[in-house]
Amino acid sequence: MATGALSRFRILDLTRVRAGPTCVRQFADFGAQVIKIESAGGDAGMGGARLGPDFQNLHRNKRCITLDLKSPDGLEILRKLVAQADVMVENFRPDVKDRLGIGYEAMKAINPRIVYASISGFGEDGPYRMRPGFDQIAQGMGGIMSVTGLPGHGPVRAGIPVADLTAGLFAAQGIMAALLEREVSGEGQWVQSSLLGSMIAMMDFQAARWLMDKDVPKQAGNDHPTSIPTGVFPTKDGHINIAASGDKMFARLCKELGFPDLVSEPHFKTGEARSANRGLLNERIATVTRTDTSASWVERLEAAEVPCGPIYAMDEVFADPQVKHLGMAQAVEHPELGRIEIVGQAIKLSRTPAKLETATAGLSEHTDEVLAELGYDAAAIAGLHERGAV
Repeated sequence: MATGALSRFRILDLTRVRAGPTCVRQFADFGAQVIKIESAGGDAGMGGARLGPDFQNLHRNKRCITLDLKSPDGLEILRKLVAQADVMVENFRPDVKDRLGIGYEAMKAINPRIVYASISGFGEDGPYRMRPGFDQIAQGMGGIMSVTGLPGHGPVRAGIPVADLTAGLFAAQGIMAALLEREVSGEGQWVQSSLLGSMIAMMDFQAARWLMDKDVPKQAGNDHPTSIPTGVFPTKDGHINIAASGDKMFARLCKELGFPDLVSEPHFKTGEARSANRGLLNERIATVTRTDTSASWVERLEAAEVPCGPIYAMDEVFADPQVKHLGMAQAVEHPELGRIEIVGQAIKLSRTPAKLETATAGLSEHTDEVLAELGYDAAAIAGLHERGAV
């Protein structure tokens, strides 16, 4: 089992697909004692094949048991687990958890210290509470698709499930806040996040533009909507990103491109002028960047203290020396797959860092072990298997 900063906490993971597992993974990587609870059929297919990269990446560092929560025996086991747990995370629809009798109030009655986290598509109450949550639906309703893509080409989804991921990360943040508050009050509470709410929160300054100024953001393609010039520029062998907003940075860029007098031209003299003439400015920059390779431009612009960078395909990402230094690919041993690499943690702690110690567990791999820890003897465990409760 993983050890580390959160090793004193016990987490019950009743989640599936992505948002919930993303949340729980944050605790598992920092050493929390995580028990993943699945049905007898398992969760594979709702996160890819069990031995596939997605499922393996989502569920490392967890123990796995199976429970039939529709059976009295299965519910009794869950109740015993809740009595000893610090956190329970679920992403059932509200009617499902209420029908099963595993909602917050029921779990709180067993363990008043439990921090119970629910991740939903649209919230635990309100007119959309019963709608199923899907990442792309939340992307559309949260606004990101309206500002992503080239102007005039219609809405475009982000290339990653950003609503799922952020709903999981916000839930993890909420759980940590609730655990810290519990140290003062001694009581748990109900933590809630949703795909829709998380997506709107991630819109950040774009959402604030509407709330404060009633300015509806539009698609800007690869150009930053407010910091100009910031965007993608062609090179002799591909494209690079350049971010040269602000007068001083823009002046350094112009000098390196070979037209230092551009900064004094009326069309580009101020940030407002550069914004109004973005297209013309991008063309002027592109005429020069096309004359050399991406690697050469990155080297030259970095030397000139102009922020820039290559645009990588995924194989190039993990070949980059800084990515290797950050340890963003971590190896674990899997009994069937052998040595595999999965995505490392982005958060670094100096004394108690995250550790990827175990690969994703096999279905029901730890059921008997966990039941024994709860006090069930061999005969009782055998009976639970015979009755299909586990």
